[in-house]
Amino acid sequence: MLRDITLGQYFPRESVIHRMDPRMKIALMTAMISACLIAQNAVEYAILSGFVLAVVLLARVPISLYLKTLKPLAFFIVFTCIINLFSADGEILAQWWIFRITREGITLAGLMMIRVILLVFISSLLTYTTSPIQLTNGLESLMRPLKWVRFPSHDVAMMMTIALRFIPTLIEEADKIIKAQSARGIDFQSGGLIKRIKALVPVLIPLFVSAFHRADELAVAMESRCYRGGEGRTSMIRLRVRAADWLAATVCVALITGLVMI
Repeated sequence: MLRDITLGQYFPRESVIHRMDPRMKIALMTAMISACLIAQNAVEYAILSGFVLAVVLLARVPISLYLKTLKPLAFFIVFTCIINLFSADGEILAQWWIFRITREGITLAGLMMIRVILLVFISSLLTYTTSPIQLTNGLESLMRPLKWVRFPSHDVAMMMTIALRFIPTLIEEADKIIKAQSARGIDFQSGGLIKRIKALVPVLIPLFVSAFHRADELAVAMESRCYRGGEGRTSMIRLRVRAADWLAATVCVALITGLVMI
C-alpha cells in the first residue's frame, strides 16, 4: 500500500509538459484545481475531465502511476461518495430508516468522486513533470515580490521542495520498517482500530528517528557546501516563458472562462 503513494516523485520524460516553464505550470495547475472546485454539473466535469486527460497524455507519464496514487485514497473517496449519497434532498429512490437515496444524491456522489480524482491527477501531474530544482526555482520566482514585506521566499520554496522530495524516501523507509516488524511477529492487519493503532507505535518511533537523522545529514551537507539561504544567491538557470507556455495559458484561461459562463 505504501509503495502505491507516488506523491513527490519526478518521472523524467521528453514531453511538452516537461519542457514548460515551472512558474507557468504551477500557475496553470492552480487554475485547474480552482476549475475543479467551481464546476457544478456533469457537462462542466466532462469538459474538465477531457482537458485533464489530454494534458496527462501529453505528459507521457503512464496513467497507471496516477491510478496507483488513487489506491491509498480509495477509502476517502468511497466515504465522500457515501456522505454525499445520503445527504442530498430530492426525488427519493430508496429509503431505509433514516437513510434515503435520492436521484440528486447519486448525481452529487458521482460528481464528487470525479472531482477528487481530478484533483489527485492534477496535483500529481505537477510533481511528475517538474524536477525538484525546477520546482524550487519556480516557487521562489513566484514568491519573489513578497520580499518587499521581508518574506523569506527562497527559504520557504526550499523547505516545500525538500518536503516533497523526501515524501517517497520516508514512504520507502516506513515500508522497510513495517516489513522488519512483521518479520518479528507484529500483526498490522488483524484486530480492532485501537489494536492497529498500537501496532503502529513500533513503526512511528524508528521512522521519526530516521527522519531526524536524514534532516541532520542534509543540514550538514548544505552547510559544508556553504549554503546560507537565499540572500545574494544567483541562479545558474534563467527561467523563460516561451510561446508554447503562453499558448497553454491561453487554452487554460479559455477553459476556465467557458466553465464560468456555463
